[in-house]
Amino acid sequence: MEAVLNGTDALMAITNRPEIAFLGGSGSWLEDQNGKRYLDFIQGWAVNCLGHCPREITKAIADQARQLINPSPAFYNQPMIELANLLTDNSVFDRVFFANTGAEANEGAIKLARKWGRLNKDGAFEIITFGHSFHGRTLATMSASGKDGWDVMYAPQVPGFPKADFNDIDSVAALIGPKTVAVMLEPIQGEAGVIPADIDFLRALRTLTEQNQVLLIVDEVQTGMGRTGKLFAYEHSGIAPDIMTLAKGIGGGVPLAALLAKEEICCFEPGDQGGTYNGNPLMCAAGVAVMRCLLLSKFLPSVVAKGQYLSTRLQMLSDRHDLKGERGSGLLRALELHDNQGTDIARQALVRNPTGLLLNAPRPHLLRFMPALNVTEAEIDLMINILDSLLMSERN
Repeated sequence: MEAVLNGTDALMAITNRPEIAFLGGSGSWLEDQNGKRYLDFIQGWAVNCLGHCPREITKAIADQARQLINPSPAFYNQPMIELANLLTDNSVFDRVFFANTGAEANEGAIKLARKWGRLNKDGAFEIITFGHSFHGRTLATMSASGKDGWDVMYAPQVPGFPKADFNDIDSVAALIGPKTVAVMLEPIQGEAGVIPADIDFLRALRTLTEQNQVLLIVDEVQTGMGRTGKLFAYEHSGIAPDIMTLAKGIGGGVPLAALLAKEEICCFEPGDQGGTYNGNPLMCAAGVAVMRCLLLSKFLPSVVAKGQYLSTRLQMLSDRHDLKGERGSGLLRALELHDNQGTDIARQALVRNPTGLLLNAPRPHLLRFMPALNVTEAEIDLMINILDSLLMSERN
């Protein structure tokens, strides 16, 4: 099966891929071209919320593909309507615009906020974002992000995104002025190393934005859809944002994203926003299947329990190896290492035999864990045991 890798030169080199081609997956497991199995604690960067190829999603896609795939976003379709109502019925938002990626949803949020500012705040357009944030890879969302080096990669940046310090309400207040239309943040900064926003900070931020007639946008591309044990991470703080973006978990593995907003913010007019594939029934059918699973009475409580179990096991591992502890919420967690060994550990985990392990090191000094939301305790134990042996070999 090595022939599977022939012809890879036809692909643009946008990341350093190992000589592995995955041919199949089920739940928390992947299988490569040689039949080697891998325990997956990345899940497409928190995308496969129900694991690989869950029956609920594969059946929904197959059934919908036999009926209708893409009639054009210029017309209503049944899965689009059903998913929109499932989202609004279970959130503080009133309307939904479907997109394909998190970057596209965030771009839509930027557009919506700026138009609202033009109509309601004398042309205000600046959106305060945060250092080390990550909002996508379009020119506007890269400009909104606070990722090191992105300010020069495709310079000049799109203007209008002053950066505050995460969890520092005074730094936000200092940036608010007559041009400010919104503040946008991730409830947990994933790419920065799983840094949660303090609940008190989120509440103070909601108060500050309301006092200044500034919109609050939560980027829940990674934290939404049950990842933190709530359907949406903003629920932990009890606030009601004005705009929210979703992607990753909402499709359970297929390209689907959403921009949600309160009724009074929805100022798009026909022609302002669109997209050829947006809201197509095939992807929305997958989203409906995901939502139905997450809304089952025992599902989110199980995420809370598994998250606590993973947290406990990671802390035990940290204590055993005298590391710097773990953090996170639900099943989005990080283990802080002593030094910049994260990338090396992730590489060793991938190539180990007979069973590989997929881990992510968003920062050199830590590992991030984003397993399927239905991961088992036995799979968590296996991951911990593998990681324990890798850390032991690093010490030796």
